[in-house]
Formats: sequence, structure tokens, C-alpha cells
Amino acid sequence: MKIKYWSFVLLISASFSCKKLTEVFPKTDDTTSTTNPNADVNSWIYDTMKSYYLWENQLTAKASTDNKLVPADYFESILVKAGELDRFSWIQEDVAELTASLQGVNKVVGIRFTPFYSNTAKTKVALSVAYALKGSPADKAGIKRGDFIVKVNGSELTPENYSAAFSTDNLKFTLGDYNGTEIIANAKTVDVIKAEVQTNPIQHYSIIEKGNKKIGYLVYLQFLTQYDADIRNVFKEFKAKGVNELVLDLRYNGGGYISSSDIISSLIVKNLKPGSLMSKQEWNTELTSAYKSKYGNDVFDTDWLNEPNNLGTLNRVFVLTSTGTASASELVINNLKPYMDVILIGDHTYGKNVGSITLSDDKKRWKWGMQPIVLRTVNSLGQSEYGTKDGFAPTVKVSDNAIPFMPFGDENETLLSVAIQQITGLSASNYNANARIKGIKKVDILNSAYPLDNPKREIRDMFIDKLPGQK
Repeated sequence: MKIKYWSFVLLISASFSCKKLTEVFPKTDDTTSTTNPNADVNSWIYDTMKSYYLWENQLTAKASTDNKLVPADYFESILVKAGELDRFSWIQEDVAELTASLQGVNKVVGIRFTPFYSNTAKTKVALSVAYALKGSPADKAGIKRGDFIVKVNGSELTPENYSAAFSTDNLKFTLGDYNGTEIIANAKTVDVIKAEVQTNPIQHYSIIEKGNKKIGYLVYLQFLTQYDADIRNVFKEFKAKGVNELVLDLRYNGGGYISSSDIISSLIVKNLKPGSLMSKQEWNTELTSAYKSKYGNDVFDTDWLNEPNNLGTLNRVFVLTSTGTASASELVINNLKPYMDVILIGDHTYGKNVGSITLSDDKKRWKWGMQPIVLRTVNSLGQSEYGTKDGFAPTVKVSDNAIPFMPFGDENETLLSVAIQQITGLSASNYNANARIKGIKKVDILNSAYPLDNPKREIRDMFIDKLPGQK
């Protein structure tokens, strides 16, 4: 079996310094400038991007760039067709904060939510909590999926202010109730203070039995390597209890480490064949030539892993999706498509088939960290057609706009109920799934991607923590 050393690519990213990269490429230009304080860091940005950027052959000539710009603006100025071809590369002033966020550590209240109009005049907004992260300030304060937040620090939420409502660290939430027509404030308030929180990506899992169907249901939030053992244990339990259908809820999952997505893919795929090709990565021309020369032609290949808790004979997998389902989540979908039916339920996905690495200055002259796009992924059939703003189209389009949100694992939950219908062949009227509860309301949503309470830490990416050929 071929051994691949670099499967830890994030469809987010891990931290690399320039020092680690000089085995293939020469050092960057270290010329200094006494008249332009940004010259050195901008020179480093350009030279490093020239070495590793996926579209390096389309970069503007260095001499034609404006190196007087502040580094963040300079970085943006050299991206190739920013917002169109390159929709994903970014730079951050503190690489330590960047790396922490990629590992699931963020300063947050700890909620994702759906914002929607809470009154018929559409002048007010309520936030329907999608989940509270385990162990987060919100979780400890008792906030749960399905709660409504109508005020923050005493101010009513509106279409104009809701996205900035979490800008302070100390927050007071006023909760609300649905009265059959509108969401109105109740007497309950909750005080929370933002804190550094380590995301536990396994938000929920359970087994639902319907006749001869044992349906494994997993809500997975981010592909994090420190939880690889835990996810293997979830599938161990699924396998031991005879799960014969799987619903993978990735509607809140914006990506993470490619190596973790490889594990989940290998736990799900039908007729697992360890050592055979799962996917390939495509890097820029110069880097591809250099690494193939050094490590061999298969250095960019990723093989199926030997996962003893692979569910074995699944003919299909149901994936719950949203416009926030991104990157490493989409990679799992693409990995599995050649081998089994992948039924997507919900909205179209984000559309990110490219990955990044973290680049920082090995001399520590500045704290800047870059997260440039360096690779594109294709599955074993060479397919990678989802890299547009439309992403993967859903097999069954379902608007996740029914409130109140039901608990995870509840058979009446909007997207899960449709998956159960697909699995059992029973319509909603046969067992009352999707009939929901008295007083249900379908709302007009302002953002279908389930925003995080700290938008600065919102990452939709996949990344690697090892370069090609590294053990």
C-alpha cells in the first residue's frame, strides 16, 4: 500500500513558516527599506505567494505592485480575480490567533443562529439558536437550540443592526416567545461573557429505529484532528448497534483538516479498500514539478484509510446541507460520490473545492499570518465540479425556515424528517413527521448560512498540517 504523508491538509489550514518551505524554494527577498515601513513585509508576502499560491502564474509582476500599502491591503491587491476566481485567500495580523481558530479555539459566546424577520412589518429581527457549543458561555447559561433572542444589551434587533450585535464581550440576551404571529420579548434575560472556547465538533449523535432501519444520525461541526479518536468511537458504536442507514448533518460545518475528512470518508464508504485512491490534490505547476521530482508521481494522492469501524455495506448516505456547508464537508461528499449514492437534503453547499496552508515569517519579524489557496482537490474519477458559488445542488431542496427549531435527533426536525421519509419510503402523513407542532411558523430568513456569534472567527476552509512528502 502506498503511504501518503500529507493527508493532514486542511480545507482550513495549519501553520507553516517560510523556514519549512525552503527545501524546495529559495528564501524570500530580505531587502530593507527606511522610507517605506511596509516594504519588507509586503516583499515577504509577494515572494511567499509566488512560491505557493495556486494561481502564482497569474500574479501581477512584483515591480508593478504597490508595496506602500498596509500589508492587509497589499495582500488583497495581489490576489488573482479576488472574489471571483480566488474567493477564499486571507491574511490575519496575528498568526497565533489564526492558528487557534483553525484548531477550533475561538473567543465566542458559543452560538450559531438563523436571523429572520420576527414581525409582519419586517422591521424587527429575531435570532433562532441553531445550537450552543458544548461548554461555551451560552451553553453554561442554559441557551439551547430553538431559543429565540430578540434583544441584545437591551436593544431590539433589526435588519440593520443584528449582524453587529455581538461586538462587545459582555452581553445580555432577552429571549422571546412565538405568539402565533410574531416573536415577542418575554421576561427572561441571560447574561453571558465571551470566552475562549474549544469546539467539540460532535454536537450530537443518536440512533433512530424505524422498522428494520437503524439510522445513525450525527451532527458534526468542524473537522478537527484532536477529535479523530472520538469520531471513530461514534462509528464504533454505530457499527456495534447495527446501523444500516446514515444521516450526516453537515449544515453547520464550514470545513477543517483534510486528514479528518479522510477519516470520516473512510468510515462511511461502501466496500472500503484501504490503499486504493480516494482523491488527488493539484498544486501550482512549479511546486508540482518540484515535489514529484523529490517524492515521486503519487505524492499528491490520498488513499482510503484502513478504518476497522467502517460501516461496511451502506449503499447510500444522506447529508444535511446548507449554504454554510463548505470545503472539507464538500470534500467528504465528493470523495464518496464515485462509490455510493450521496443524497443531499437542504440547500446548495458553499462551493469550495480548494484548500490552503498557513504561512508565517520564520524570522518572527512580524506576526502576520497568511492563509492562501494552494491546492485544488479532485476525487478518484478526477471530478471537482462543485467549486462555484452554487456548490453541490441538493437532491431534495428543503428550506430550513420552520420555527421553533426542534432538538437534534427529533424525528420532526425539518431536515432530518425529510431524510427519514427518504429512508423509510413513508410520507409525512404516515407517521406525522414534518407535521411538526401546533403553532409552527415558516419565516423569511435573512442569512441561510447560520452565522457564528463572532463573525471575525467565521472560517469556511480546508487545510493541511503537513506539506507533500513530510512525515
